[in-house]
Amino acid sequence: MFGNVPRELWSQWFAPDEKNRIELACRCLLAQDLGGKTVLFETGIGAFFEPKLKYRYGVFEHNHVLLESLAEHGERHEDIDAVVLSHLHFDHAGGLLAAYRDGAGLELLFPNARFIISRQAWDRACNPHPRDRVSFIPGLTDLLSATGRLEIVESEYSESLGKAVRFEFSNGHTPGMMMSELGSNGTVIFCADLIPGRPWVHLPVTMGYDRYPEQIINEKRLFLNDKIARSVALFFTHDPDCALARPLRDADGKYGITEEQHTVKGLVLLS
Repeated sequence: MFGNVPRELWSQWFAPDEKNRIELACRCLLAQDLGGKTVLFETGIGAFFEPKLKYRYGVFEHNHVLLESLAEHGERHEDIDAVVLSHLHFDHAGGLLAAYRDGAGLELLFPNARFIISRQAWDRACNPHPRDRVSFIPGLTDLLSATGRLEIVESEYSESLGKAVRFEFSNGHTPGMMMSELGSNGTVIFCADLIPGRPWVHLPVTMGYDRYPEQIINEKRLFLNDKIARSVALFFTHDPDCALARPLRDADGKYGITEEQHTVKGLVLLS
């Protein structure tokens, strides 16, 4: 998760267990009444893993946490009008699927939703590179395509969501990854794996999963400068202790954050 950052340093940010694993979130963002629609930004890792893979990746929950979280906000997966997917790695898209049942095949949830993803991210999932093939869920693209509700994005706005959501694209982690900015004046942006949590705000910190670390550093610099200039908050998907923060840059030019929030509930989008 920290590329070439020494363990002695990154272990101060996230303490590893005896197997060198760290705790990570797979946080999603629910937007209610977003241009009249109920929109879910990503679906997390879900509960689709068979037991062997659950153990390998340290997924300890037996329940479908996303469905329970939606229920806490008065929503069912059937109520979601659109699911925006930054990319289709399993820790961002696994929640699209019903919980694992021995002997059963994959079952797609969200029967009334449009599935929104970029052209490049979709093409990558359909034709993965050997380096990242294991990051995709075999058969998921077939299920999504068969719904007839797949919406491919090739510009900064989608047909379904219009000007309510503006997309930015990154290629350093995976081709065509979409970051979603909500609110017409830019209230908050879903950072996806461009900046998965607080440590990665620091420019040199990249992931071993990233395709091109130097490219993602350049992308982060442009991204953060823009968000600081427009006072757009960052929504983190993988940080276990921080869901939202505002970026800043100090007198030495080093990027950081302020106004950290552990959870986000009832954030009002600027219009």
